[in-house]
Amino acid sequence: MAGPLADLTSARITDRVTGRTVVWPIGATEQHGPHLPLSVDAVLAEEFAREIAGELGGFTLPVQSIAARSLPQSGGGLSFPGTVYVGGDTLVRFLREALRSLLGLPMARLVVVNGHFENEPYIFEALDQVRQEGLLDGKEVFAFSWWSLVQESWIAAETDAFPGWHAEHAGVTETSLMLHLRPDLVTDLRPDHDTPPRAGVYLHPVDVDLISTDGVLSPTSGSSAELGEKLFRHVTDEAVAMVREGAGLLRARGGRDGTRRAAATTEGTQP
Repeated sequence: MAGPLADLTSARITDRVTGRTVVWPIGATEQHGPHLPLSVDAVLAEEFAREIAGELGGFTLPVQSIAARSLPQSGGGLSFPGTVYVGGDTLVRFLREALRSLLGLPMARLVVVNGHFENEPYIFEALDQVRQEGLLDGKEVFAFSWWSLVQESWIAAETDAFPGWHAEHAGVTETSLMLHLRPDLVTDLRPDHDTPPRAGVYLHPVDVDLISTDGVLSPTSGSSAELGEKLFRHVTDEAVAMVREGAGLLRARGGRDGTRRAAATTEGTQP
C-alpha cells in the first residue's frame, strides 16, 4: 500500500520502496494576490503529487515549500509581503544534496512535480548534476511543472484569451484549482489584470502597479471549482500516462530497436 514516504519506519523503507515510484512535490511560499494564500504553489504541487502517486502505487515525499523567489515582472517579486525564498544557487545546492540522499533508496522511478514557475531551471540543473555523478543510473526520472502537461487543445477548449503560463500567476487556472482543492483558503475577491507581462523579458525598474493588480498578472474572471476539477484531472491523467508510456524513454527501455517495454503500474513491479 502506497502513501507518504515519511510515514514508513527506517526498518521497512528499503523493502517497501524497492522497485516503486517516489513522487516529490516542490512548491513555494509566495504572494498570490489578495484572494489566494501564500501556499498556492506548495498546495498544488502536493495535491498533484498525492494523486499521481496514488495512481502509480507510489510514495510521496513531504512538499518542499521554500524555493526561488519570483522575479519583479513575474508576480511582483518582493514588492508584496509574505514571500519566503532562497537564492537560485542555494536552491540548486539544496536540491542536489537532497537528491543524493534520496537516490540511495532502491526506487525504480522518481517523479518531481513542480508548482512554482521560477523553480524549474534549478530543479533541472540539480537533476542533471546528480545525473553526471551517475546517481540516476538504473532509475527513471520524470520532472515537470504541472502546467507543462496541459495540452493546447485543453487550453483552447476551456479558457478564453489565455495569457501564457508565465503570466498565469494567481490567475484563472490557479484560482480554479484552489477553489477545487482548498476553497477554504480562497477569498471572494476576483481581481483581474488585463495587460499580462511578456514572457522572457527582464525589466528594471519595474512599476508593479502597471504589471500586476495587487500581485495578480492576469484575469481571474471565469475561475470556478468546476474548471479546477477538470484541470486537476487533465494534468493528473497526462502525468500518469507519460510515466506509464515512458515518454522520452522508449529506446532506453526497449533496447536498440526502440521497442517499448511496459512501465511499472502496480505495486511491487519494476520496468
